[in-house]
Amino acid sequence: MRKVVESTFVTLDGRISEPQNWSGPYWDDEHSAYADKLMEPADALLLGRATYEVFADSWPGRPGDLADKMNRMPKHVASRTLTDTTWNASLLGDDVPAAVAELKAQEGGDILKYGTGSLDHALMEHELVDEFHFWFFPVLAGSGDSLIDGIEPTHLKLADTSTFESGIVVNVYEPK
Repeated sequence: MRKVVESTFVTLDGRISEPQNWSGPYWDDEHSAYADKLMEPADALLLGRATYEVFADSWPGRPGDLADKMNRMPKHVASRTLTDTTWNASLLGDDVPAAVAELKAQEGGDILKYGTGSLDHALMEHELVDEFHFWFFPVLAGSGDSLIDGIEPTHLKLADTSTFESGIVVNVYEPK
């Protein structure tokens, strides 16, 4: 069975909006190595509409091994509004939890999910996320969307922690 692995950038005040505006100063070799480590066992991406649109606009033109792998991977997109996709992507359909459960049941590597939003509510409600990698950046945003609003309490266990010289701390959690 495949795993769904969530990777999300978060500020110290729990904000996730527009990481392109606050995460850049902290990207370094350690950051890249950790991102590569997450990507290595994955052979598919799971994205919500907003993350898909940002990534589809920015990743196809990027150089490098990570970009090459990401561009080749199949992408599975959850959206209530998109009717068409590009960038080697397909829409999951109306029953997203069932579609993700079906993807998990297939043979293959990890399914890497970037970004946090309404898709997470459905995934968490149906216990479909196997690992959460929350990248806490040493920055306070002051406003923006919170990490996950409106969910029922969800208890997780800390599985690992990585600390980077830049101040980023990645906490890996698994369902209890």
